[in-house]
Amino acid sequence: MKLVELMIPLNAHGAKPMYEQIYQYIKGEIRQGSLREGVRLPSTRTLAENLKVSRSTTQMAYDQLMAEGYIEALPNRGYFVLRMEELLEAETELQGAFIQESEKSEGGAEIDFSPRGIDLTHFPYNTWRKVTRNTLVEDNKEMFLTGSPQGEPALREAIRGYLHSARGVSCQAEQIIVGAGNEYLLMLLSQILGHGRAIAMENPTYKQAYRVLESLGCRMAPVKMDSFGMEVQALEATGADVAYVMPSHQYPTGIVMPVTRRQELLQWAGRKKNRYLIEDDYDSEFRYRGRPIPALQGLDKTGKVIYMGTFSKSIAPAIRMGYLVLPNPLLSVYQKKLGFYACTVSRIDQNILYQFLTEGYYERHLNRMRAIYKGKHDCLLGQLRGLEEDFEIRGEYAGLHILLTSKKGRSEEWLIQEAEKRGVKVYGLSSHCIHGLRDSGPSTVMLGYAKLSEEQIEEGVRRLCEAWIAKY
Repeated sequence: MKLVELMIPLNAHGAKPMYEQIYQYIKGEIRQGSLREGVRLPSTRTLAENLKVSRSTTQMAYDQLMAEGYIEALPNRGYFVLRMEELLEAETELQGAFIQESEKSEGGAEIDFSPRGIDLTHFPYNTWRKVTRNTLVEDNKEMFLTGSPQGEPALREAIRGYLHSARGVSCQAEQIIVGAGNEYLLMLLSQILGHGRAIAMENPTYKQAYRVLESLGCRMAPVKMDSFGMEVQALEATGADVAYVMPSHQYPTGIVMPVTRRQELLQWAGRKKNRYLIEDDYDSEFRYRGRPIPALQGLDKTGKVIYMGTFSKSIAPAIRMGYLVLPNPLLSVYQKKLGFYACTVSRIDQNILYQFLTEGYYERHLNRMRAIYKGKHDCLLGQLRGLEEDFEIRGEYAGLHILLTSKKGRSEEWLIQEAEKRGVKVYGLSSHCIHGLRDSGPSTVMLGYAKLSEEQIEEGVRRLCEAWIAKY
C-alpha cells in the first residue's frame, strides 16, 4: 500500500490545540473520501518532523482518530484508514437515538451554557462498541446471572486501583459498592446510616443530592461557606452528625478546600462516634492547573469518610454507574442489614466498564478529554476578558463551568433575561441555594462550556457582551 503524504495547514496562533487541528484535518479528509479505506498514514515521528511539532502532538491526534474508529494501528505495519461506510452507519444510528436528544437546549436557546452538559462528540464510540462486542463474543450464560450484590469483584478491584493511583483513596475492593447512579447510592446510604439522620450540606450545593436525601426522611441542615468551603463552626451549630461535602471542587462555587479545612472537618467527625463525612468527588478528573487535588478520604485514619464517585461526568451520563467506598464500621452495617440487595448494574455493563478501565481506554479517554476541555476553558476565559470590568470571574482552572459575579449590582434575573433575548441560556447561582439563603449575596451566573464548540463559546460570549455591557 502506497504511503500518503499529509500537507496539513496548521495555525500556531489559533485557539485550537495543534493536535486537534491535525485530528480534525485527517478526520475531514476521511469523511470526504479523500483518504480511502486501507490508505497508510505517515508514522507519528515522520508526521511530527514534517509539521515541525512534537511527536506527542501527532500521537494525541492519532489516538483520537483510533478511539473514534477512523484509523487503526497494525503491529509492525503502521496506521491505516478504516472503512468509512461502517462509520457512517454507526454515526447515523447513534445520533438518531442518543446525541440529538442529548443536545436539545433547555428553553430552545441557540447557545446553552449548561453546567450539566458534557462533550459527547468526542466519546470513543467505536472503542466502547469494540469492548461491548468482546463482552458478548461468547455464549457466556454466567454473564446474565445476578452476580455479586456489591458489584463484580474484578470491577471493584479495578476501581480500587484507579482510586488509589489517581485520587489517593485508601481502601480495599470489599469496601466498594457499585450502583446505578447517585440517587440509588444515596438511598442505600441513608439506610446504612439510619433513618432520620441530620445531614449538613454546603449552601449553595448540588440540589439533586439535597432533594434525594430530604425525600428519604433525612433532616437537612444548610451550612454557609467561606472562601475555604463549609464553615466548621457553623456546622457544629446545626447539631448534624453527617456532613455532605465536595472538597476537591465544590459544586457550584468551584471552591477547592485547603488541607487545613479538611483536617478541621476530620477533627469534627472524630469528636463523636456516629459522625461521618460524605465526600462527593464528582468531577475531580478535570483540573487544568497544577496537580490533581487528593481526596479527603486519603487523609482519614479513623474511618470517618464515606467516598462517592461516578463515571457520569468522565464517560457519559447514560452509563449510570457510580460507587460508594464505605469505612469498615459502615461496611459491617451494610453487610448485616442490606447485603441481600441485588446489584442495580447488570453484569454485562460492569464487564464492559471493567475492560474499559483495565485495558487503558479510560485513562486515554480522560487524557484526551482534559485536553479538549482545557481548550474550551481557555477559549472561554479569553473571550470573557471583555467582561472583566463588569464581572468577577471565579471557579476557573477546574471542572466544567465558571462563575460570573456582577460588580455593577445587576440582578440575577435581569442577567438571565437579557441573555435569553439574544438566544443565550445562562444559569443563576441562586437555583442551587437551599431555602433561607436563596437570595443572599451578589448576583452570580454560571457558564458551562463542556458541550459547546469553541465557535459557539465565542459567539455566545459576544452576545452576552452585547446584552450586558451595552446596557450599562
